[in-house]
Amino acid sequence: MIENTKAFLDAKVAQYNQPGFIENDPISIPHMFSRKQDIEIMSFWAATLSWGQRVTIIKKCKELIALMDGAPYDFITNHEEVDLKKLLSFKHRTFNDIDTLYFIAFFRYHYERFESLEDAFLPPAIKEFVILSETKNLSADRSFAIAQDDRNGDIDAETALNHFRSYFFSLPDYPHRTKKHVSSPSQKSTCKRLNMFLRWMVRQDNSGVDFGIWNRIKPADLICPLDLHVDRVARKLLLITRKQTDWQTALELTARLREFDPTDPVKYDFALFGLGIEERWGVQF
Repeated sequence: MIENTKAFLDAKVAQYNQPGFIENDPISIPHMFSRKQDIEIMSFWAATLSWGQRVTIIKKCKELIALMDGAPYDFITNHEEVDLKKLLSFKHRTFNDIDTLYFIAFFRYHYERFESLEDAFLPPAIKEFVILSETKNLSADRSFAIAQDDRNGDIDAETALNHFRSYFFSLPDYPHRTKKHVSSPSQKSTCKRLNMFLRWMVRQDNSGVDFGIWNRIKPADLICPLDLHVDRVARKLLLITRKQTDWQTALELTARLREFDPTDPVKYDFALFGLGIEERWGVQF
């Protein structure tokens, strides 16, 4: 049974993990850019706004890019107060101008201190170890690997996501309403959007869909994004037994996917999502 399921899903990964997948998916938004910070910013924003029809999500992301003069990182790091006025018109479902302005404030705060958004997901102890090791002429990648060895394992996704949310809302006077747009395992959420964002940033292969521009979080430690479509297909394939759909369900699914590929379990997101959204597989289940 396991062998048959793995072969079936491997074939679907090969079918959907292709450049042709990009055009009609929100991941097309960060693919408009080559600068690392632009890719990070618009990946995070596209993932955050990913509810509803994909055509609308892509349209709203392009509208947001235009409001930032086509250069998100430059706009965020160099804008004047008056430049923010035009963003007051931006809205996507429950995401409004208050949320938009706070996202910009957070990004500016973070990029004044770090080169990459990846640092926002690393707990302080890890970052401190990396900085200390770099003073000893070790590369960031090598020092992080040592830090992982010292912790008897790779960075834990649950810890990283919980830390990120705490850090994201660490600015003074953050708007309470914005908290609903950034989830965490501590809230029992599946964290679908954040896990999708991490997949885009971390996974590396030769297909050209995911970016793989981060290397301190490893593909083996990612959690599969779990939305309605993936949940439905996974249950039909008996990859999920838990009745409710929450963080523990995402962990259960990912554990099963690791049986198929322990080094890159979330590649099967392509298969499960493709079966659910493109083929409408399991709709009657």
